[in-house]
Amino acid sequence: MRVTLDSVGNRNRTVHLWSLSQDVVVEAGDAEGQLVLTGPWGPERVDGAHAVVRDALHRMELGPVLLANVEPRSGVRLVLLPLLERLSHLVVRTLGVDDLGGPLLSAAPVARTASFRLDRLPGWRPVRLPADVTVRRAPRGVTVESSDAPYRVVLHRPEAAWVLGLLAWPVTPDDASACLDLPPGMTEAILDYLAAAGMAAPADTSADTPASAPADTPADAPQDPPATDVTGASPRLWRS
Repeated sequence: MRVTLDSVGNRNRTVHLWSLSQDVVVEAGDAEGQLVLTGPWGPERVDGAHAVVRDALHRMELGPVLLANVEPRSGVRLVLLPLLERLSHLVVRTLGVDDLGGPLLSAAPVARTASFRLDRLPGWRPVRLPADVTVRRAPRGVTVESSDAPYRVVLHRPEAAWVLGLLAWPVTPDDASACLDLPPGMTEAILDYLAAAGMAAPADTSADTPASAPADTPADAPQDPPATDVTGASPRLWRS
């Protein structure tokens, strides 16, 4: 699971933010040092909560936070991350940008089984929207939902909607990045979040390697796929 910053020089770097779902309440438990998180699937108890954990959960109750700001040392990985993985069905994951323009998108859990595994998609492997995805206009942005997905995604900015629009057809992350005139790494980060939330799936699950790859090519070897025309014109249509 990635929780570090994706640096893009000194500008427009994406940041990974964490918060608790709006219907989650954090309270002190009966035992000393115990915290109780009450959500839609009942209470979750955290016994002997470390100071880092208490501080982080109370901050996350108020809104998205950067974990490095809670504990800039090793406490995030050693203490906080294992707990947040256990509580992933109560945690909203948000992809932000340090340009003061607000977050790109957020993924909120809608099932007790929700588990947000954030991995980098192979650049050559085509992905697309699952068949049953519905997209609706929200008061502030666009919501993306699927009956099979454990998360509901809210697109807060046009950049995220542009990436989602490409997924109406099979497209590789490399080609999507080439199409859109976005800062380096932003398109890939948006796709990674959509995939972790169940909103981007392999376009052809029967093949783990590109069609042009030799039979002895490892499945994870990077390839140089031909440009995919996902716009009906040049694959670099939106590049200036």
